[in-house]
Amino acid sequence: MSDTEQGMANLDLLLTPAGAAVLDRLAGTELTAGVELRLAETLRREFPAELVTAALAQYELRQRARAKFTRAESMWLTRDGLEQASSEPIARHRATRYAGARRVADLCCGIGGDLVALAGVGAYASADTTASSPSDTTAAVELVAVDRDPLHLRMATLNAAAYGFGDAVAGQLGDVRDADLAGVDAVFVDPARRSGGRRLRTGDSEPPLAWCVALAERITRVAIKAAPGLDRATVPTGWEVEFVADGRDLKEAVLWSPALSGPGIGSRATVLPAGDQLLPAPGDPVPCRLPGEYLLDPNPAVTRAGLVEELARELGAWKIDPRIAFLSAETPPRTPFGRTLRVLDSGPWREKDLIARLRRHDVGALDIRRRGLAGDVDVLRRKLRTTGSTPATLVMTRVDDQPWALICVDV
Repeated sequence: MSDTEQGMANLDLLLTPAGAAVLDRLAGTELTAGVELRLAETLRREFPAELVTAALAQYELRQRARAKFTRAESMWLTRDGLEQASSEPIARHRATRYAGARRVADLCCGIGGDLVALAGVGAYASADTTASSPSDTTAAVELVAVDRDPLHLRMATLNAAAYGFGDAVAGQLGDVRDADLAGVDAVFVDPARRSGGRRLRTGDSEPPLAWCVALAERITRVAIKAAPGLDRATVPTGWEVEFVADGRDLKEAVLWSPALSGPGIGSRATVLPAGDQLLPAPGDPVPCRLPGEYLLDPNPAVTRAGLVEELARELGAWKIDPRIAFLSAETPPRTPFGRTLRVLDSGPWREKDLIARLRRHDVGALDIRRRGLAGDVDVLRRKLRTTGSTPATLVMTRVDDQPWALICVDV
């Protein structure tokens, strides 16, 4: 029996009254190894062993899914499907651009994380996308869910029902390249970046990016989810690439066709949960000079979007090196687009002097950030052996192309 066949068999078991009873018994339990073993022994006295095993595995996935979904306890998941699914806040952020669409196709829908957000586009378009979840409502759009994995497709439709949108979804099993898109006026596609259990090279996907982009020749409103390491040179002319971070964790890139983007917007940086956005803005070149009292480490969404100079102009900051993304200022920059550090000590990189410089500032717990300067961070940390009382960040970088060290503290 293949993994998919076994998954379908397990799902069939869990959808029976007995399966519901076992999952209800598990509800509210925090599974640890000891607790899981005792529960399994107890439940197997009342229910078939294969049902108990499937329920425990599903319940464990639901616990993990809480970090992504507000209704994780009602969802149906596989390990791969959960790992690859967009989190609810990111999916809902994307879905707002589909306002006004009437029939949307979710290609390579997986377990349906994006499907749920797209179904609720009418509610989310005007709602706070940081809210936990809207109440059940009638879907504002019709959804076509397409996937070649029958287990994931079935779970996607069940998960849409868990959010109150089950009646809005029509599933199609098969390769997305053969999908019936009649009447569809907008598309979201999340092409697979794994094959045979292995991650494909950055930029490779199934179906390929070129096929996904060509969809816009038939249906003008198209968005394509991509890995955050996407080469910006592969973005078609006229399309926008949006880099999305959750806090400082860069999550994904999204390619938007011209019909779903603003005119002339080649790139965008978005930082969740608030949804702050930075856009291209022409201006004078940003000067380079020695670090001042404050150092700003731009959010990775900003650096990947190529908007470091826009951020510098917005903050009245300057660069410390032509090719390094760190910015500096004399007053503390207040921005959602970067981490601000106060500079205690700034000078050329000389490893033999570092211990004395760190002791001078009573540095204890030490975070080491390296950018543009070679060196083994773990080896360096062992050499420095800081024992003071002040938590600090040691920045290994370059200033005007010279090796440099900055000792900083958080603002």
